[in-house]
Amino acid sequence: MRHRLRLRTAVAGALLGLAAATAGPVEPVHAASPTAGERTVGNITGFSTAGPVFHFRAGEAAARVSFVAADTFRIELAPDGTFTDPAGKDIVQRQGPPPATSWRDRGDRYELSTSAVTLRAYKKPLRFALHRADGSRLWSETKGISWTADTTTQSLARGADEQFYGAGMQNGRGSTSHRGKTVEVGVDYNWNDGGHPNSVPFYLSSAGYGVYRNTYAPGTYSFTDPVTTSEKERRFDAYYFAGNSPKAVIGGYTRLTGRPFLPPLYGLEIGDSDCYLHNKNRGERRTLDALKVADGYVDHDMPLGWMLVNDGYGCGYENLPEVGKGLGDRRMKMGLWTEDGLGKLADQVKAGQRVAKLDVAWVGDGYKFALDGCKDAYKGIEDNSDARGFTWAPESWSGAQRCGVQWSGDQKGSWDYIRWQIPTYAGATMSGLAYTTGDVDGIFGGSPKTYVRDLQWKAFLPAVMTMDGWAPSDKQPWRYGDPYTSINRKYLKLKESLLPYMYSYAAEATRTGVGPVRPLALEYPDDPKAASDAAKYEFLTGEYFLVAPVYEDADVRNGIYLPKGKWTDYWTGRVYEGPTTLNGYRAPLDTLPLFVKAGANIPMWPGIRSAEDRTADSPMAWDVYPQGTSSFTLYEDDGVTRAHREGAYAEQKLTARVREEGDITLSLDASRGDFRGKQTSRPYDFTVHMGKAPRAASLDGRELPRLESKAAFEAAETGWWYDAGDRGGVTRVKTGTRATDRPFTLALTNSADAGGVARR
Repeated sequence: MRHRLRLRTAVAGALLGLAAATAGPVEPVHAASPTAGERTVGNITGFSTAGPVFHFRAGEAAARVSFVAADTFRIELAPDGTFTDPAGKDIVQRQGPPPATSWRDRGDRYELSTSAVTLRAYKKPLRFALHRADGSRLWSETKGISWTADTTTQSLARGADEQFYGAGMQNGRGSTSHRGKTVEVGVDYNWNDGGHPNSVPFYLSSAGYGVYRNTYAPGTYSFTDPVTTSEKERRFDAYYFAGNSPKAVIGGYTRLTGRPFLPPLYGLEIGDSDCYLHNKNRGERRTLDALKVADGYVDHDMPLGWMLVNDGYGCGYENLPEVGKGLGDRRMKMGLWTEDGLGKLADQVKAGQRVAKLDVAWVGDGYKFALDGCKDAYKGIEDNSDARGFTWAPESWSGAQRCGVQWSGDQKGSWDYIRWQIPTYAGATMSGLAYTTGDVDGIFGGSPKTYVRDLQWKAFLPAVMTMDGWAPSDKQPWRYGDPYTSINRKYLKLKESLLPYMYSYAAEATRTGVGPVRPLALEYPDDPKAASDAAKYEFLTGEYFLVAPVYEDADVRNGIYLPKGKWTDYWTGRVYEGPTTLNGYRAPLDTLPLFVKAGANIPMWPGIRSAEDRTADSPMAWDVYPQGTSSFTLYEDDGVTRAHREGAYAEQKLTARVREEGDITLSLDASRGDFRGKQTSRPYDFTVHMGKAPRAASLDGRELPRLESKAAFEAAETGWWYDAGDRGGVTRVKTGTRATDRPFTLALTNSADAGGVARR
């Protein structure tokens, strides 16, 4: 996608706001000054009910409340009494049967209830307030819904400590609270700091609720007091979700609009993008020249999952089947970019296309066109192959999490580019966007140092790619030579080895709606610093990796906030006790500040360049940071096809326990489930971070031999070795080949000080 000035139309966007965390009368508080020509809904003049749907009249205006689930409902208001639904069935997915509901007339209000919530509809004038079943208030309107000729607004009280997140991809923002700020929700074609591509008309509150505006209209959400949320349309249509945690609220929203798709494994490997046919920036080339670049990844021992071979305006392609086969021979997939339609998609997929990247032109005159493009491209891949749909697009809308990666557009590589992208992608997770990303070091500008620093932290995003042909020179990760090539290889290989961990979180996203990359506020909602700028330039990958990128030309990183718990420096093994803030952290160019939370059990594939390097006897490695009792469930399937949707997958849980006497037990359950290509047996390797060597190690009660050197350990099929010089001390264990359908227990005895000692 390239800058298209003729498309740069400023469009606003917005999310709904609400709040007050304490119960009480619903009287107008801090009501906003009326807008010229604004009207507010009046007194209730009529009420009726039909099952889970409740109807209100207020003079000419009509409102209705529809319950979708015990914790989810919809409020609509039509100023002229006629309901409309421009989004139709595009975004909201088919739901199950409605919940049991009841209603009561309380004199001054109607109460509409499920087992989980009660919505109060006050009569004079019509104003809504939401309460849990226990009576605690989630939100309340400070005045009734209001409208002008082209805008509809809801005004809600703001709680004393209430925090707000969401609104989709907000460049430079989103991982910390929107409280006191105004955000726009809509396409603006501003792909830099302050822009808002891939907007989503959804937000969530720390008070325990979320709101989705069911619309294609842009809006403006001001999280001031009161919270005012407006959409540029003369109708009101919003869904509300109650939840006991931010994750539960995201789950409610994605249950309504669709869970994130599960990418194929190659979609979680790095991709490469360029125009190979007649590229004016690179001289005369042919599409088959892409294979020479693919060979560069192999020759430099660098992972590559897929290539876009025609990425550029007016760039076509030739010899497509040969290119697709050539990439396949190199264990890579072929992708194509489009600016003008999907008419050839079926033939392209049959020739090997497995990735579809859409242009800004797909946004067209509105968000529906963008969403339809995402869905159609995704479906086109699935209709013409056994692969999963996999798309990339900018400027998408609510529902696009079902079909693709949201990409932040064309940017220039720089230190500033790194800085503002950090909160962008972590914050987008709060809107149910599980896969958001930007190009390594942008598509313009850049430098050897910014390339390294940008690739380091983006190795901890699920999806990422390089883009070439628009900078002065190509941007593959070996182009600058050493030391940069070696550092880039280190992080790409680390990303590859962590695929089992990342893929397990991707599978979790399809069940819960919560993506792998997370702001600290999602995992630590009760920590005030997690909502503040103290945590703005860091994020979590899954629950256990804390990533604090270096975003300036320096070899020291200041202001690293570690929340509650023990955190181990991934590189040195030094342990820190949180909450604490680290200043002066040494981070030379080859070091990404990276910390692992105590209790982590990290599944890994050691030593691979491609997921397709795995064989029937490849080992599964576990990197264990024991503390108390903790577990992690590994998810596996064939990585490519859609068979997992019919139950063709397997899960295997590792539980680590630290005993009072210092013993550590690692209990690996049998792998439950089946899929094509599943390993029926495999070796297991364990790396256990601990303060000193154990006295002995045993497997299902049988003592394993202790080996006295690294060389002896690597040569052995089974046994254990304590390496005091590796990251503060680790015990490494090989089990030998074990049947995957049988559990086993590994015991490390008399291992006092397991997990290390917190020190600064």
